[in-house]
Amino acid sequence: MSRETVEVPITGKIVSVDVKPGDTVNEGDVLCVLESMKMENPILAPLDGTIAEVGVESAQVVKPGETVAIIEY
Repeated sequence: MSRETVEVPITGKIVSVDVKPGDTVNEGDVLCVLESMKMENPILAPLDGTIAEVGVESAQVVKPGETVAIIEY
């Protein structure tokens, strides 16, 4: 099985986490919402698969390169 790591694109704060390990996601599904500069940015699944790991939690402050989730496909 292959794994895709979804990383945080910009510094901000996680407003909500919409997935948990074991969830099945489709390309374009919202993994979490990141607030940066008063704008909410949905972080989307880049492909279809299953969530193997979630690296963020609600209210966490994150920086670029940190892991949002790992998707197995």
